[in-house]
Amino acid sequence: MPKNVGIEVLIKKIMRLDKYLKVSRLIKRRTVAAEACDGGRVSVNNKPAKPSHEIKQNDIIEISFGEKKVRVRVTEIKEHVSKAAAPDMYEALS
Repeated sequence: MPKNVGIEVLIKKIMRLDKYLKVSRLIKRRTVAAEACDGGRVSVNNKPAKPSHEIKQNDIIEISFGEKKVRVRVTEIKEHVSKAAAPDMYEALS
């Protein structure tokens, strides 16, 4: 390993889908996010996703809320975010 490579470059930023939905406040509670995934209402990169699916930066998440569909691109992954900063974790696509 090169000496000038910092450890942060070596750490892969990933998070479980249900946790990401909760932290980003796309869905209010993690249990509700898990239920939505199990119910087939959440897809990642056009594939149905389970709650344990690992989200990476630039993934496309689509959530069906009845007739309404929300489509976002993951821009950053953080463990803890304030309510005001939560929308910075994704970019709305539709």
